[in-house]
Amino acid sequence: MAQYELLLPKMGESVAEATIIKWTKQPGDMIQLDDTILEIATDKVDSEVPSPIAGKLVKQLFAADDVVQVGAVIAIIETEGGAESAPAPTAQQEETPAPAIEKEIPGLSQLPVEDKSASEAPDFKNSDRFYSPLVKSIAAQENISLAELDQIKGSGAEGRLTKDDLLNHIQAKNGGAPVTQPKVDTPAPAQKAAEPVKAATPAPSLSGGDEIIEMDRMRKLIAEHMVMSKHTSPHVTSFVEADVTNMVMWRDKVKKSFEQRENEKITFTPIFIEAVSKAIKDFPMINVTVNGTQIIKKKDINIGMAAALPSGNLIVPVIKNADQLNLLGLTKAVNDLAARARGSKLKPDETQNGTFTLTNVGSFGNVMGTPIINQPQVAILAVGAIKKKPAVLETEFGDVIAIRHMMFLSLSYDHRVVDGALGGSFVRRVADYLENWDINREIS
Repeated sequence: MAQYELLLPKMGESVAEATIIKWTKQPGDMIQLDDTILEIATDKVDSEVPSPIAGKLVKQLFAADDVVQVGAVIAIIETEGGAESAPAPTAQQEETPAPAIEKEIPGLSQLPVEDKSASEAPDFKNSDRFYSPLVKSIAAQENISLAELDQIKGSGAEGRLTKDDLLNHIQAKNGGAPVTQPKVDTPAPAQKAAEPVKAATPAPSLSGGDEIIEMDRMRKLIAEHMVMSKHTSPHVTSFVEADVTNMVMWRDKVKKSFEQRENEKITFTPIFIEAVSKAIKDFPMINVTVNGTQIIKKKDINIGMAAALPSGNLIVPVIKNADQLNLLGLTKAVNDLAARARGSKLKPDETQNGTFTLTNVGSFGNVMGTPIINQPQVAILAVGAIKKKPAVLETEFGDVIAIRHMMFLSLSYDHRVVDGALGGSFVRRVADYLENWDINREIS
């Protein structure tokens, strides 16, 4: 018998860790090649980990909800045959799971360094909520449990629990008795000013018929990401109305023959993505990210397309190098990613490294929207519903009124690096590409 160390597989260049959702195989279970052993989750994508060998699962080194580093040993499988595989982890290794990498949180570098001599309790690794070193130190001194901390309403940025929130809670708990604060290094005044101050939000009132629904993991991540984006970027939105009659007539003309030939349905989404890719080439400074005072101009054009899931949540699969695909390639990529998104079959790396995002609010009957930027990108385009409307056309015989297919395009952009001239010109260029669609175009 030999023992095989099952590693958490690499899931993409930008994915460093994953959370174990559940084990589908238990110690003692026999495993065949490619059997699913456990389910994991990254930022937004749930994935299955198949077994690369056949054998018997003898040990799980992590439990459900543990955060595991890519490349860490997660299980031991006993195999037939005499060939020795990598040695099993020692007892000390088994007792000490790989440490989780803390999520990057704006303002973290401005916080005082945690006093390592402070009490280790409670175990903050078991909480999804961020607590500052000062809050941890006060909680340890006052014997505040993690469960109790998680219930305290925070008034800081993104609902973070501040020192005052905790002190007020302790004082109320002790019947108004003052709290002795631990000594910590006080940040410089400039650092204090950098943290936004928020007024406490009153708790919502509940009536007897109200239902309390706990957010699922994905909804929590979406909520955190949206709040972070609004705190990070000053949002500005520009609107353009486009006459897309030629585009609509062309799709109506080719969609039946295209589906028969390619066994694929052609929607408007790949057409929008093609227009966006062309406009990005015309205005490359829309395809950037911000790092402090640095502007990073992205070489690749990777277009994310926001997709609504049956659960009501949202996910953004990414079409890599969209500018290098023709309309047929874009159509196949859009259909494939959309289908696998709805079936929770996306790979973690397929939601990473987007440089620009498209969201189709028109699919819900909305004529326009003001979308929130998908950080660390600096712009996102919303396309509204296509409606028949009377419009004025200029002809050689004078102006006439005709029924046209019209739609609104809404571009939200980061005003730190994108001014109105660039943002407005970009969305106007996207509209130009859609309006000037060749009604006789062939799909190659």
